[in-house]
Amino acid sequence: MFDFEIHYRCPHTSARVASFSTPHGKVNTPQFMPVGTLGTVKGVTSSQLEEINAQMILANTYHLHLQPGESIVKESGGLHHFMNWNKPILTDSGGYQVFSLGKLNKIDDGGVSFKNHRDGSNIELTPEKAMQIQMDLGADVAMAFDQCPPYSATKSEVENACRRTHDWLGRCVTAHTKSDQALFGIVQGGCFPDLREESIKSVLNFDLPGIAIGGVSVGEPSSEINKIVRFLKPFLPAKVPRYLMGIGTIPEMAMAVANGIDLFDCVLPTRLGRHGTALVRDERWNLRNARFRNDYQPLDTSCLCETCLYYSRAYLHHLIRNEELLGLTLLSIHNLSHLIRFSRSMTIAIKESCFSEDFAPWQKDSIARHTW
Repeated sequence: MFDFEIHYRCPHTSARVASFSTPHGKVNTPQFMPVGTLGTVKGVTSSQLEEINAQMILANTYHLHLQPGESIVKESGGLHHFMNWNKPILTDSGGYQVFSLGKLNKIDDGGVSFKNHRDGSNIELTPEKAMQIQMDLGADVAMAFDQCPPYSATKSEVENACRRTHDWLGRCVTAHTKSDQALFGIVQGGCFPDLREESIKSVLNFDLPGIAIGGVSVGEPSSEINKIVRFLKPFLPAKVPRYLMGIGTIPEMAMAVANGIDLFDCVLPTRLGRHGTALVRDERWNLRNARFRNDYQPLDTSCLCETCLYYSRAYLHHLIRNEELLGLTLLSIHNLSHLIRFSRSMTIAIKESCFSEDFAPWQKDSIARHTW
């Protein structure tokens, strides 16, 4: 059910083109996955996601547990039916909220106690509970519950977080009993190579159908992300999908794919869209800027998304300046399409043996320019 098949390998890098089978279809890699924390990719409908060729989306265990509750989702027929999305879904375990809601939680070896940011009530999340919630949600891929330390953490603190992460992974494996749902383990270790090596070896002991690199995009510079990925490359298992969590910028995606990563996710494209910013090649354009007021060109002349086919920069500028919701939706659609299209462009470049770690197909001197 969760077969992972490698179709092409890049002769110059460790990049590969592959496909990962799930109960709701195949995911072709390399692939960017839009984030739908609460069972919705903010401002974008399921049909619009299909139109931009999104193949797999994310949802979040912690937030869906709070609202509407996994029992509601399960009674509706599962998350796919609840949100009208018939393609693969991956659910984060709530481990990221251990980091992002650090001021609202208390961590011990048993699990994490959160203060509900909605009403102040206490929420207990353990590895067993994280597994049960994800099984009830019915995602195709569940993530192990982990402790994600911040970049500012000391080595001692990261070491303790790794120990908990590895102990919790064993508990997750025991608690996870849904045969039509894959469980991925998560590698932690911060920016400490010895802890990263210890962590990935611990995860590999469980022989799971997928592996993720966590603990990145938590405040560290991109150079540190690159170091972590490069260091872990020799340890990554060959025959399972490799997922770099929380990354959605083009230079980091290209670098990671060149070092053997297959999957990515990030809230950035929709967050930028909601703030009036568009991704165009390797730039970020603020559509509030007056220079777009009477610019009647498409947002990105190389893009075939709904936004770029039917609306001008001037119209988008008008919508954003007037805080019209349509403007935020159109920019989000384009930004998601941009990263999904970049994923496809990397795939073609790998097949044609013209992929590199600094891959940028829109550059005039790029031999892969035709892929964009």
